[in-house]
Amino acid sequence: MPLTSSSAVNSSVNPSVSSLIDPQINNSPASVPEILEKALAGEDIFPAEAVALLQQDQPEIIEMIRSTADRLRQEQVGDRVTYVINRNINFTNICEQHCSFCAFRRDAEQPGAFWLDFGDILAKTTEAVERGATEICMQGGLNLAAKINGSSLAYYQKVVETIKSNFPDLHLHAFSPQEIQFIAREDSLSYAQVIQALQAAGVGSMPGTAAEVLDDRLRQILCPEKINSNTWLEIVSTAHSLGMFTTSTMLSGHIEKPHHQAAHLNYLRELQQQAMLLCKANANAQNYPARITEFIILPFVGESAPKPLRSRVGRDQPILADNLLLTAVARIFLGNWIPNQQPSWVKLGLEGATTALNWGCNDLGGTLMEEHITTMAGAKGGTCLEPEQLKEAIKSLNRPYQQRDTLYNLI
Repeated sequence: MPLTSSSAVNSSVNPSVSSLIDPQINNSPASVPEILEKALAGEDIFPAEAVALLQQDQPEIIEMIRSTADRLRQEQVGDRVTYVINRNINFTNICEQHCSFCAFRRDAEQPGAFWLDFGDILAKTTEAVERGATEICMQGGLNLAAKINGSSLAYYQKVVETIKSNFPDLHLHAFSPQEIQFIAREDSLSYAQVIQALQAAGVGSMPGTAAEVLDDRLRQILCPEKINSNTWLEIVSTAHSLGMFTTSTMLSGHIEKPHHQAAHLNYLRELQQQAMLLCKANANAQNYPARITEFIILPFVGESAPKPLRSRVGRDQPILADNLLLTAVARIFLGNWIPNQQPSWVKLGLEGATTALNWGCNDLGGTLMEEHITTMAGAKGGTCLEPEQLKEAIKSLNRPYQQRDTLYNLI
């Protein structure tokens, strides 16, 4: 795939399914064995070829896809499975938006609404450090009241400074592209100004959440008030250009189809190619551009989700087989560019996430210590795992385990 310029990623066609990836408009892709041989030869497969893989339903063909993904994982990152000791802090669920999949958000006056004060945030952080955490992952609802002297940015800076002034060596993985846009809108700032200010306060990296599916027609159903696809891509690209690493995600298993999934993977691959090109061009610069550290599939959990989408999807929990096939195709499609890939044990359960390690994943995620967003949607995977539980799960596959930090440096 050709490298995409910054302007093309940020403001090209509206990210919705185009003729470039529509399997009905493309010439018929190669056969499955030909696609897999192409991947094993080190080549990137095309989006239409990813669609062809995602449409397979014969067990023997799916096993070929799984085996290819597992072999590519071994070649690209080896057999070691990593994990991080972290704590997830959702500091508020008060939110101005009403996403159709979200059971987490509340209005300020609703039962169950919460907003942690700075003392609560510090107490949770202190406990996490005492339990060996190297990372705090922090995201929250879009709370219009979260301001200091009328400034949204000042509030977020205070949250960061509350943590970093007490634990300067702790990595803060915080604030999604949606939160960056929210702060910028409220304070009439550019995305770059917000990111730079949060960097200066102590944010170390950005969660690549709020991506959902990068197709604006689907986003009008899933999250019509959220930023559109181009804005998500622009904010992540801006973060990279400013030296801030990000993750990347996909919300799967709802109303999207294989061509939506392939298009989403393609946008992420092009975004990473752009970041890597900038890294190469600025290798000697003091603050060279960063990139995507990992890709995580987040399967839809609908048990407590709002009824319209829940009814349309027709089930409450993820289908493991569907998630595993997408996991394998993500490895095949993204592995040359985003080698670290992770399942969600919160959504799949530890057993399902462990299975995903044989379908292309090489990381088992973090301990979390607490989690509210997915749990409030009805997920059954739990909210906290101890390091020993992660190690035992990895050992059950006869694979070596290794603690890492947020940026995949080994500890």
